[in-house]
Amino acid sequence: MSRVKRWLPGLLLVTPSIIAIAVFVYGMLGWNFRLAMTDQHDEISAGKFVGLTNFVSLWDQERWGISVRHAVVFTVVFVGGALALGWLLAFLMEKGIKGEGGFRTIYLFPMAISFVATGVVWRWLMNSGQGEQAVGLNRLLGALGLGFLENEWFRGQDWGMAAMAIPAIWQMSGYVMALFLAGFRGVPEELREAARVDGCKEWQVYRYVVFPFLRPVTLSALIILGHISLKVFDLIVSVSGKQIITDVPAVFMWVAVFDAHDPAKGATIAAYIVLSVAVFVVPYLIWNARREKRS
Repeated sequence: MSRVKRWLPGLLLVTPSIIAIAVFVYGMLGWNFRLAMTDQHDEISAGKFVGLTNFVSLWDQERWGISVRHAVVFTVVFVGGALALGWLLAFLMEKGIKGEGGFRTIYLFPMAISFVATGVVWRWLMNSGQGEQAVGLNRLLGALGLGFLENEWFRGQDWGMAAMAIPAIWQMSGYVMALFLAGFRGVPEELREAARVDGCKEWQVYRYVVFPFLRPVTLSALIILGHISLKVFDLIVSVSGKQIITDVPAVFMWVAVFDAHDPAKGATIAAYIVLSVAVFVVPYLIWNARREKRS
């Protein structure tokens, strides 16, 4: 009876959260997957169960293939760029620079801005006008004598989605910097000194002592950035609108539900987005649980 008295208050405290998560997270996910397995392609009919037909037929649509390719390009450039820039900024901070607190604030400030506000600003910065019509980055490049670097940015057919990742990199690299900086500062100074006493040069101290400590931080940053990129919507719409040249699954889902009025197709796309995010998150949760169990 005493054991029940110990855990009962805690259970009562978290019960509202458990119910809310069960209804508004897992309940809504279940409803979405159920809808994706019906033929309800309008807002009137009830829809009949068709199994995985919608999941298979979606790949026959050209726009879906384009949106998936765009998402892959955006994810690779965004995740790689944010990790690289965040790591570099953290490394410079870790080495000790004057005014570190001010620089930290500047680098972290973009996180306080929503993706919508970021998109509005970067839409102007990445204006495709060139020459006398240039504004934003193209105007700056022309003023610096680098007019040959002027381009159409996200409107370009060759690297449009790579350019679309630039605002996301700008916004999230400060957050990645904070993660890596915490990782750097978490390495015991005694280990570094022991490595130096053993004759290791400074680059060897980082290679064999510091960098191994950053693996969990790198994995965490990879998971966070990966799931953000796979479900990105507000940034894309704020910069370019619902255009095919910057189409991604989340934008395609919006078009399917609210423009084409096809609930089943929209639910199918949403299901694919959830599954793609799960590919990133679930292995990380399993790995983290096993690591905590070992420790």
